[in-house]
Amino acid sequence: MNESIPVVRVTGHGTAKLMPDVDRERAWLLTVDGAPQSYVDLDEPTHLEFEYARRLGYVLDAVAEAGVPLDVLHLGGGACTLPRYVAATRPGSRQDVVDADRELLELVTEHLPLADGTGIALHAADARGWLEAAPADAADVIVADVFGGSRIPAHLTSLGYAREAERVLRGDGVYLANLADSAPFGFLRSQLATFATAFEELALIAEPGVLRGRRFGNAVLIASHRPLDAAALARRTAADAFPARVEHGPALREFVGAARPVGDADAVPSPEPPGGAFGIG
Repeated sequence: MNESIPVVRVTGHGTAKLMPDVDRERAWLLTVDGAPQSYVDLDEPTHLEFEYARRLGYVLDAVAEAGVPLDVLHLGGGACTLPRYVAATRPGSRQDVVDADRELLELVTEHLPLADGTGIALHAADARGWLEAAPADAADVIVADVFGGSRIPAHLTSLGYAREAERVLRGDGVYLANLADSAPFGFLRSQLATFATAFEELALIAEPGVLRGRRFGNAVLIASHRPLDAAALARRTAADAFPARVEHGPALREFVGAARPVGDADAVPSPEPPGGAFGIG
C-alpha cells in the first residue's frame, strides 16, 4: 500500500498536487487546480490509468512494429506518463518533452524521477515556440496534450500550428492530440478541418456517448499522410474497459461537415469544461 503523503506546490500555471494511490505502491495522481493531469505508476510504466491515455497508447503501439524505437516529441509534459510508456515499450526511443511550466517539470523530476537511460529529455518552453524552432523531418510522432488549466491554448489550435507539426514530422510520421469538446462540437469539428489541410489521413477516437453529444469528454485526434490500420485500432479501443469508437473516412468527413480551418487570427482556446467534467472528489 502506498503510504506516501500528498505533495502540494504552486507552479507557474496553478497549484499542482501529487497524490499517492492507496491501492498501488508507487503510483501517483497529478492534479493542477483540482483537474487531473496525469497518473504514473513508477513500478509499472505501461499502466495507463486514464482512458484517453490508453487510447493514445493504442495508437503509439500501432505506428510501428512492436519494440521499434521512435523519435517522439511530446508537447505538454504533465508527469510524463506517455514518455515513460514509450520508453518501456520501445527501448532506445529518443523523446523530447516540452512544457511551459518549469516548476511543474521540477516537481515531477523531484518526486517522480525518470529512470536512467530512458532517452527522455525535458524542456521548459512554449510548445508552439519549440515546434517552430525544431528542424524539419525530425520526429516520428508528435503527441500534443497541452492544457492551460483545463483548456487547450488558442495558439495550439490554428492552421499555422498544424503546418508546423506537419513540417517537423517525417513523411510517415503521425500527429496525436488529446482534445476535449461537447455537442455541437464547434471546436472539435474546426480542429479536424484545420488538420485536414495539412494531413491526408485523419481519424478520431472517442466514447460513443461523447460522439452522440450526451456529455463533454476527450477525443483523440490522429493525423498522418499514411493510413493506419483503423480496423485493428477499433478492435483495441472497443475492447477497453471504457469502449470507444474510431471514426475515419466518409463518416468523419460527414462529422466535420461545413467546419472551416482556423487561422491564427481567429483561433480560440478549447471550450471550458462544465463543472465537474474532469474534477475529482
